[in-house]
Amino acid sequence: MLELIRNTRIDFLGKQDDAFFFSGILALVGIFTIVQIANGRANLGIDFAGGTAIQLKFEKPVSIHELRKTLEESGVKDFDLQELPAVQKILIRAKNEQQIGKISDTIKQIISQKFPDNKFVVDSTTEIGPKVGARLRGDSAKAIAFATLGILIYIAIRFKFDFAVGATVATFHDVLGVLAVFFFLGKEINLILVTALLTIAGYSLTDTVVVFDRIRENLRTKIKEPVEAVMNLSINEVLSRTIVTSFTVLITSLALFFFGGEVIHDFSLAMILGVLIGTYSSIFVASPIALFWEKRGFLKRRR
Repeated sequence: MLELIRNTRIDFLGKQDDAFFFSGILALVGIFTIVQIANGRANLGIDFAGGTAIQLKFEKPVSIHELRKTLEESGVKDFDLQELPAVQKILIRAKNEQQIGKISDTIKQIISQKFPDNKFVVDSTTEIGPKVGARLRGDSAKAIAFATLGILIYIAIRFKFDFAVGATVATFHDVLGVLAVFFFLGKEINLILVTALLTIAGYSLTDTVVVFDRIRENLRTKIKEPVEAVMNLSINEVLSRTIVTSFTVLITSLALFFFGGEVIHDFSLAMILGVLIGTYSSIFVASPIALFWEKRGFLKRRR
């Protein structure tokens, strides 16, 4: 692994009080966001709020940007477009505020008038009611909860339950943090974001496991040194690896954000936030939580 930073002696755990204060605020805001989502007060996509999805197949290629501008100028609101250029199809999804059952007819009429030389056929029309949206919200919450439970079990088996607590708290912290930012930016909460959150949870776990693995090794060899000193040493030893890995993922996410198009814009934004928050939490949340347990006699060294 390329070592950009060598022989650092940063006292990461000495800053745990400030980190806990910042992370506590972020977690509280995230919990507030979950309550708002559960009550339907967030900017929910049609997956969660209900709406209409209509897929059109055109005879000729159509510009998605021109189509978006046309619908906006015609008064259609709260919609998103997904292009399938290989088969000249466009998926249009609009929220339920626009009268389910009528919005699809309105969209077809607008496109027929604005693109008279490009005929199209309706491949499919799907309507999602509020009850289905509420069920999808519940299923998404369960997916994230079960994924986190799986992380808890995995870390408990590979390391110890004490480490599992730190990894689980850090993972929840990352998910809550990204949700909080999306909520206050007014971004749409949809299944794409749920996909991003599950990806972020996996990334955060990978980064945390690397730190914990080094801590476990050093705890076995440096028996006489204080646990806090061993943890600080371990974090510093893998710091270069953490920065290189996070920077690589961040560059990819930034490329998707700026050049990937509007459809993937929110997903890439979530990944950018997830990488930044996840890198922070693997150092300033997961390890201090494990140390917190150690100070109360839960974490025991194993030779």
